[in-house]
Amino acid sequence: MKKNQVELSIIIVTYNSQFWLDKTLSSLHDHYLLQTQKKVAVVVVDNHSQDDSIKLVEKQYPWAKLIKLDENRGFAVANNLAIQAQPAKHYLLLNSDTELTSASNLDVLLNFLARQKKVGIITPRLEFSDGKLDPACHRGEPTPQASLFYFLGLEKLFPRSKFFGQYHQTYKDLTTIHTVDACSGASLLIKDSVYQTIGGLDERFFMYAEDLDWCKRAREAGYLVVYHPGVTIIHHKHKSGIKNTSQKIAKKTRAYFFDTMLQYYDKHYAQEYPKILRQCLYIFINLMKGGL
Repeated sequence: MKKNQVELSIIIVTYNSQFWLDKTLSSLHDHYLLQTQKKVAVVVVDNHSQDDSIKLVEKQYPWAKLIKLDENRGFAVANNLAIQAQPAKHYLLLNSDTELTSASNLDVLLNFLARQKKVGIITPRLEFSDGKLDPACHRGEPTPQASLFYFLGLEKLFPRSKFFGQYHQTYKDLTTIHTVDACSGASLLIKDSVYQTIGGLDERFFMYAEDLDWCKRAREAGYLVVYHPGVTIIHHKHKSGIKNTSQKIAKKTRAYFFDTMLQYYDKHYAQEYPKILRQCLYIFINLMKGGL
């Protein structure tokens, strides 16, 4: 590493999540920044929040570099801007609704990446506040078949089945370090060398699926994506998304979730399957959105 080069740039994108952002930054400071000997930078990108998120960062966390956007440009754009603003050897995407604890030593992940040259992306174990796994950190590739089994509830019925449990790879041992197809952008650590090879997050995805797409592109470039349960981070999920207390925001972000499914299919699978499948997917998505 070059002298004075930042080892890790931690990127936190926030949108109207002041309360949870405070918890994220406070726990990050207490449970990682105070312990690590590595050169670390923290970048907070505010996606035009209407609460006091900006004031919070400026007054209580002046050690974080703050990027203020004049409109909500989405998760992918915000993260890409932060990467460009703070180059580093590694980048950690960290949600504004996460919380670090004594079990969240990020250096364990960095040291693992240093030893494993073929690994390009790594994720800790993301847990809900009740200790249960957030399955989004342990994803399989959402092929049409895997997605069908998931939405039909077959993965839940047969979690140990490699055939039915493809969507979240529920058949794997969650207590061990192993490869997965993808992980959640709520806590995704990527090498700069991989970023330089595959490029940034695809900005066509406003929110959701940009992490799946990034992981897929990394795999296609020959890198491995790894789940590492030796590091745990709490995810207070959807605090600025689907389950946001603002019903207007929640409805809008849920619509993004379903629209993104179609975007991902169009990018990666539309050419492989008959057009009728795309039409069926379109109908399914609109039925789901109609129930919002």
